[in-house]
Amino acid sequence: MRWLVTGANGMLGRDLVDLLESRGHDVVALDREQLDITDPQSVAEHVHDVDVVANCAAYTAVDDAEANEAAAFSVNAVGPALLARAATLAGARIVQVSTDYVFDGAATEPYAEDAVIAPQNAYGRTKAAGEWAVRAEAPENHLIVRTAWLYGAHGACFPKTIARVAAERGALDVIDDQLGQPTWTVDLADLIERLVASGAGAGTYHGTSSGSGSWFEFAQRVVESAGLDRDVVRPTTSDRFARPAARPAFSVLGHDALVAAGLEPIADWSLRWSQAAAGVL
Repeated sequence: MRWLVTGANGMLGRDLVDLLESRGHDVVALDREQLDITDPQSVAEHVHDVDVVANCAAYTAVDDAEANEAAAFSVNAVGPALLARAATLAGARIVQVSTDYVFDGAATEPYAEDAVIAPQNAYGRTKAAGEWAVRAEAPENHLIVRTAWLYGAHGACFPKTIARVAAERGALDVIDDQLGQPTWTVDLADLIERLVASGAGAGTYHGTSSGSGSWFEFAQRVVESAGLDRDVVRPTTSDRFARPAARPAFSVLGHDALVAAGLEPIADWSLRWSQAAAGVL
């Protein structure tokens, strides 16, 4: 199978390219220097003779998006629309990576794939628009994969920051009133490949680890993996860290659509961190 991966030098993109190649796929790996997904001509020139287009390109600066929503919209909504349109013309399947930020964060049970979306910040609005565009342009041949709390070896991420700050300062405060599912990019890459290989029907799926934990709990696991005492991490609340963009208090996603498609969800986040830690830190 021939895949085109956009955002191929990003944290997820690199792991996806590596995994696909290891499983014998033919991969066209393009980053923004080779493919501007917001430019119709650039997209038309590159999206052809492929079976799958996996869009890992995104405007992910959540706080910056508050002041630059038009720029975020261009990358997160216009780009996916162009890719999905080109994929449809090429007879290819489009995989759009989306986010938990399309939800309001007010739930108390995991969000179902068909739960009502209500993004609370500019980043979430632009990613929700990207979902809508992909569904509109490739109604019969799209896979929208929502993920959250990503970390990996090939980019800046929460575990790397926590380990560095803990070592430098000896102690740090971490938010304990936001719940989510820390997700390793290697696991998400594996899920994306399995989802496509299964021939799963067009629709929305959740690509997060199972279980749930707070940023504080995740930070404790990280510092332990870095050889430090977990007590160097102290719990605090979100109101102590005011930021331009609102963060959802509850980012736990359900995986019923994967199960219905006969696919195993990613295992519990804590177990997966045990496998990932050595390669990430």
